[in-house]
Amino acid sequence: MHIYDLIIIGAGPAGITASVYAARKQLDFLVISRDIGGQAAWSGDIENYTGYQFITGPELSQKFQEHMLKYDTAIKENEEVLELVKSGQVIRLKTNKADYQARSVIIASGKKSKELGVVGEKEFKNRGLTYCATCDGPLFAGKDVAVIGGGNSALDAILQLIKIARHVYMINNTSGLFGDAIMRRKVEQAANVTILNNSSVTAVLGDKFVKGMKIKSANQEKELAVQGVFVEIGLIPNSAFARDVEKNSKNEIIINLRNQTNVAGIFAAGDVTDVPEKQIIIAAGEGAKAVLSVFHYLSENN
Repeated sequence: MHIYDLIIIGAGPAGITASVYAARKQLDFLVISRDIGGQAAWSGDIENYTGYQFITGPELSQKFQEHMLKYDTAIKENEEVLELVKSGQVIRLKTNKADYQARSVIIASGKKSKELGVVGEKEFKNRGLTYCATCDGPLFAGKDVAVIGGGNSALDAILQLIKIARHVYMINNTSGLFGDAIMRRKVEQAANVTILNNSSVTAVLGDKFVKGMKIKSANQEKELAVQGVFVEIGLIPNSAFARDVEKNSKNEIIINLRNQTNVAGIFAAGDVTDVPEKQIIIAAGEGAKAVLSVFHYLSENN
């Protein structure tokens, strides 16, 4: 079996930037990812990525992809890593489709959406309940919808939906919104947004499609008629496959300043790690840093 210099797991901002740097270092590498773009592709309007005063998430992801493919990068898309084990000096990866080997690995697998864990969530997934406003928002034009959450993900979803939906309810289980101050102000000033603080969802209702939800507020439960539910309550790291790599209490992979994990030859970058701030520009920078560390590691371990 061919042994690569490097395998990059994930093709979001961290993984794509890592691939560009790996190509420029002329490493023999492979990218394995379920999709291309990662969380950046789910974002709405982006106004804080250096060099772009304004760009949408899908547009920025497209530019990332174009940059990556400029180097004829070898990529296995729609493939998920299930197991990652180091054996001697070789790291073995098992995916849902094949097995691979490499001298080094960068885990840049990002995060996935948390689920509500309430009655009706699984039944109405993709039938009015979704985890991506960027992907599915246009399907709810002129309808009443609810966004669950109170942080940046929820604020971003609402800022997209106020241009599409008739009315947006924000269901937040804390006493006030948190996240970016500018985004909060825009949401609070929007004419077609109702913010329900100290409230939580207890059930999603409907028949073939979503028709409403049950909301608990101040120990009282009521029904809210909506045709769409957007779950934006946070993210969890895609790190379960890396069993031998040390993680923190949030299951984020612990790295040092050189993006090294506790296992020699296994590096990590982006939102899957314990880097404190989760931003597109930070993930991209971490991806670049990880490859530079990999290059030094390979040079020292010929």
